[in-house]
Amino acid sequence: MAIRNNPFRPILKKIPAPFRNRYFLVLVLFIAWMVFFDKHDVLTQFKLQQTLNRLEADKVYYQEKIEQAKEDRLDLEVNKEKYAREHYYMQKSDEDVFIIVDESEENK
Repeated sequence: MAIRNNPFRPILKKIPAPFRNRYFLVLVLFIAWMVFFDKHDVLTQFKLQQTLNRLEADKVYYQEKIEQAKEDRLDLEVNKEKYAREHYYMQKSDEDVFIIVDESEENK
């Protein structure tokens, strides 16, 4: 009896069937909660992924720098005089030093 006397029945009939389904409504509310309100929402995950990508690129860059530093250290250990002459332009008292600059490297 109570169903026939419901004044909202005509209004409920105008709402499409999926929107009257309680499971559909719960699913929509769950998705909205996960996208906008949750601690680990989509925007936060996107920012974290960008940070992770940047940190991985930095890791590769610094690993290359470490390898280059190791090579320089080995070069220094093997031939200290050559390293000092090339990097610090050191010379003996009776020598003249000529610095030749490659033009293609100068423009960089």
